[in-house]
Amino acid sequence: MSLAVAVQMDPIETINIDTDTTFALMLEAQRRGHLLYHYLPRDLTWRQGRVVARARAVRVQRVKGAHASLGAPETIDLETLDVVLMRQDPPFNLAYISATHLLDRVHPRTLVVNDPHSVRNAPEKLFVTEFHELMPPSIITYDIEEIRAFRREYGDIIVKPIYGNGGAGVFHIKKDDTNLNSLIELFQRFLDEPLMVQQYLPAVREGDKRIILVDGKPVGAVNRVPAPDETRANLHVGGRPEPTRLTKRDLEICEAIGPALELRGLLLVGIDVIGGYLTEINVTSPTGIQEIDRFEGTNLAGTVWDAIEAKIAARADHRHPT
Repeated sequence: MSLAVAVQMDPIETINIDTDTTFALMLEAQRRGHLLYHYLPRDLTWRQGRVVARARAVRVQRVKGAHASLGAPETIDLETLDVVLMRQDPPFNLAYISATHLLDRVHPRTLVVNDPHSVRNAPEKLFVTEFHELMPPSIITYDIEEIRAFRREYGDIIVKPIYGNGGAGVFHIKKDDTNLNSLIELFQRFLDEPLMVQQYLPAVREGDKRIILVDGKPVGAVNRVPAPDETRANLHVGGRPEPTRLTKRDLEICEAIGPALELRGLLLVGIDVIGGYLTEINVTSPTGIQEIDRFEGTNLAGTVWDAIEAKIAARADHRHPT
């Protein structure tokens, strides 16, 4: 099976090829003989019922500083392709939402991974509330009085913007910290969105586990341990990756959320688990597969492409039954 695949992502020249999940997916697609194109979200155009992208054919290799070779720009009707990987990083803002609307116009005739409608309706820190029984004590609110009351009840808290990403704007506020009011005022001045507030989990010092699910099934995990002077375990802010295993509790969480992911067409998902609690469900451009592969000797990009190819084959069988 040879597929034509467009990758909607950030500038490929700037990625870290040792950690970038999209790069691993592209390498594996190329190894399988798939034709790759690259374009930026701003290169999308809706034109009288068709969605086109100003894209460039691309070849990738694991050579730092020379990891991508791009062809000349060409305008491609996305419905002439087999797959679009929607892999640009958040923030989940109006530009991101607009891109999901445009890709809605081609999915599922062209398979978009992840389903753009579901991505739009599953921002990480809101989608997780569908499974509130798996979460630590949490609130989402604009109301500073609600936040004060929450801290009085739970002591140390984590405060973060509802549409933030990559650990940006995440604060650990202790029960006796006098900066809470100033922090909330700062957020309210620059962000017109509610805040998520959660009980601080001391278990984060032991790690924030990223679990990768493909078609609703767990396929691997990596533990991310925060630096000594950090609350956040995100790798790009100094978190240290460590090998880990899925516990009984991890599997219970995956079993609880897996059917909802599969039903929504959320094929590649990364969830975050701290101390046995589900804290986020990442559906936009989840990362972590390269770290898992290095520890476990797996090929998770291959697992993803197996799932994508199976969906393409099933669609072809449906169109041309024997």
